[in-house]
Amino acid sequence: MDSIPVTNKALGEPVHLKDKLLETGAALTQDFRPVKQICAHLNAFHAYAKEPGRCVEANHYCSHLNQDVRQCILYDSPEPNARLIGIEYMITPKLYETLDSTERKLWHSHVFEAKSGMLIMPQPTFVPNSVWEVAENTEMEQVVTLYGKIYHLWQVDRGDKLPLGEPQLMTSYTAENQFDFEKMVGERDKRFGSDWKRKREVRSYIEEPDIHPDADWAWKEKEGKGSSEKKGQYGDAVADGAQVLAGK
Repeated sequence: MDSIPVTNKALGEPVHLKDKLLETGAALTQDFRPVKQICAHLNAFHAYAKEPGRCVEANHYCSHLNQDVRQCILYDSPEPNARLIGIEYMITPKLYETLDSTERKLWHSHVFEAKSGMLIMPQPTFVPNSVWEVAENTEMEQVVTLYGKIYHLWQVDRGDKLPLGEPQLMTSYTAENQFDFEKMVGERDKRFGSDWKRKREVRSYIEEPDIHPDADWAWKEKEGKGSSEKKGQYGDAVADGAQVLAGK
């Protein structure tokens, strides 16, 4: 293992010139239609459902499957050599209501993410602030109502050089005191030229929807707000979901 180099934070040799040329040719001749549907880049922080003390920054590249379902590819950075670390699905409340209670506990809300200024659409350098702010707020008006389900496949926060172990169910944050909000979001903002305080202020008009009591269950577990029966159901649901993704 020690003899294998690390390239782009992953075990493995740099891509050979021959393969780079083949990739260039494929990019010019093939049609990557599914990924061409990506229409939004979002950045936020996730917590492990079973270990909420662990925090991971994620760049979401999202597309609309239909009016009620979005699907996002998650990367550890917005750079060309970013590692694909997971997936997130977002659904409207009317679809969330159709799920059984055990399944609903695997999903999280986006109210705090959107209203706090933690969730952003990184701004392109060529777009004026005033124009982008309107576009971003419009996106937040929609996302604030959605429920999300996230699985991370690569635990980059612990330094893994490969995607090891079973997929991990993740959740969103619902309060500032659940992680070092100002430090982590502030450092992110410096990199993206963003300002969560400003975003919180300009999003204050966005109405907060009611959150279903089964959503954000990881935090209810941590705070002891669920019954022992419900806690057991949640744990089983997390395990079942991980086994399905792991192909078991």
